[in-house]
Amino acid sequence: MNIDPENDLLIRKATPDEYSIIVDFQINMAQETENLALDPDTVEKGVKAALADRSKGLYYVAETGGKVIASMMITTEWSDWRNGNVWWIQSVYILPEFRGHRIFSRMYAFLKKKVEEDPGVLGLRLYVDRRNHHARRVYEALCMNGQHYTTYEWLK
Repeated sequence: MNIDPENDLLIRKATPDEYSIIVDFQINMAQETENLALDPDTVEKGVKAALADRSKGLYYVAETGGKVIASMMITTEWSDWRNGNVWWIQSVYILPEFRGHRIFSRMYAFLKKKVEEDPGVLGLRLYVDRRNHHARRVYEALCMNGQHYTTYEWLK
């Protein structure tokens, strides 16, 4: 299999039959970023639910040489202030051997172009663990601004 992410990268919507790849990516991401062991059955149900109902989220994957090497999910937030949707980038995962090849940058450019072409979508947002310095540098290099909001949460 010829794998060349520098020149041969296809970014597209994920298909329902790719759920197991996305599940694995999400389990790996939680372990790597938060040292959190997710329940595989719960993650599988969550991924399948989003793949079946785009109002829950929309997955995009990046592939090279026919191999899926990265994924991300987009969720929407309605802004009454701006009368439009904001897309949230979530659940980003890139296989370790493909990191450093600008995969996220290219996926981000793909999404940004979609936003620019759709008058009902106003922009892109994401959140990042403040300790993830590498990811923050990547986002800042893409001219994303992390100075406006601080996220607080309560999770059951």
